[in-house]
Amino acid sequence: METRIVIADDDALVRAGLRLMLDGADGISVVGEAADGGDVSGVLDAHPADVVLMDLRMPGVDGIEATRRVRARPSPPAVVVLTTFDTDAEVAGALRAGAAGYLLKDMPPARIAAAVRTAAAGEPVLAPDIARRLMDTVAAGGDGTRQARAALDRLTGRERDVALEIGRGSSNAEIAQRLYLSVPTVKAHVSSVLVKLGVENRTQVALLVREAVAE
Repeated sequence: METRIVIADDDALVRAGLRLMLDGADGISVVGEAADGGDVSGVLDAHPADVVLMDLRMPGVDGIEATRRVRARPSPPAVVVLTTFDTDAEVAGALRAGAAGYLLKDMPPARIAAAVRTAAAGEPVLAPDIARRLMDTVAAGGDGTRQARAALDRLTGRERDVALEIGRGSSNAEIAQRLYLSVPTVKAHVSSVLVKLGVENRTQVALLVREAVAE
């Protein structure tokens, strides 16, 4: 199945390089480009996509606000941030805005292509070298911990088990194996967890779980 992507980056050379690298790679098709975060919605209106590769620092509407707007659309595509910046505030801000993942531009092309397909399948994607630091940073803070624990208390026992596995980065197949459930049952629990926690994707579930277990 073809994975359609839109590239949002203010650097024309970066957009051209990503298109050259990704278009046609293992079923990926670049269907549109945007030079600013404010243009992304219009591009998506004209060219529906499964994933938006989103730069963070753009001169008009930045990537965090653009991500928020994309995720507010009906049946929105996944957003994967692809940037050279990895400050804690920017990473956390992008994920809280609804991004399904956060990658750095120096990653190998094959890794970026794989991440696009993973995000299109509904799985979170994070650059390995920033994932743990991000989680630890977001998990800090007493009030956030209290609120996160209260949110998890709204789940049933089995939903909580699934949420904790998501927090560990487990895929649906891995959760099914560890909890002795079928994959369709896991998917149903994941959908329920998203609704009850009031979040949009698995990455946000993982962040909330890390906040809840912070000491």
